[in-house]
Amino acid sequence: MPNFGGGRPPKLGEDQREHLLELLRDGQPWKKQEIQHLINEEFDVEFHPVYLSTFLEELGLSYAIPRTKRPSRPENAEEILDERVADVFDEESDDTPHNKRDGDDEEGWVVDEEICTDGGTVLGFLDTSHPQPWDNSQRLHTVDNPHITRPLVKLDEPAVGFYALSGESVVQFPANQEKEQICECLERIREQNPGQRILLILDNFSSHVCEYTRKRAHQLGIDLVFSQLAHRISTRLSKSGRVSNGKPHH
Repeated sequence: MPNFGGGRPPKLGEDQREHLLELLRDGQPWKKQEIQHLINEEFDVEFHPVYLSTFLEELGLSYAIPRTKRPSRPENAEEILDERVADVFDEESDDTPHNKRDGDDEEGWVVDEEICTDGGTVLGFLDTSHPQPWDNSQRLHTVDNPHITRPLVKLDEPAVGFYALSGESVVQFPANQEKEQICECLERIREQNPGQRILLILDNFSSHVCEYTRKRAHQLGIDLVFSQLAHRISTRLSKSGRVSNGKPHH
């Protein structure tokens, strides 16, 4: 007769646990409710929800919250991030407009007369958010690898937000994401943040990087920094201490 040391016998024996691990490995990742259902169906056993977490930990399972994987993100995104952040705060840069690129039209790269940018620096990032058709915050359990990604799925009704680490944040709902609408968003950001230089971090969406938008941003006294890690750039700058109370620290 097995000796359980005076305690309750385990609900699943060693062979059953090994079989369960094989099933979990074949179908991973799993929600905890799905694992509960699998155990009930396969072994006619039911665990209390509180104890199930302990049991899964004993089995050696890991869990993680899935991250959205953007297929266009470059492998060296971290290096690009560091270079562009350093460029923004380069005190020795020449008089060429920050937003201007080789091949751009020479006309129109003049800051509007009413724009003042000597009152410090506003830092923030522009982000277009879309509702997603699932909850991306629920833990998923795996046998082998706790890093879980999902394909990017988005709906067609965006909200455009300027999320400021210093200065005034702005949320807008443009009719579309064409360059004219994006420039209207930039004008609204400038209205809410007068008298200061604006460093705006945003992604490489076509209506963001086109000459029309880059030139209008310059006219508004807004310097654009393009990165697919826009949110992480903002976080890094905030933690670095180079931006505090609306003014950059070199």
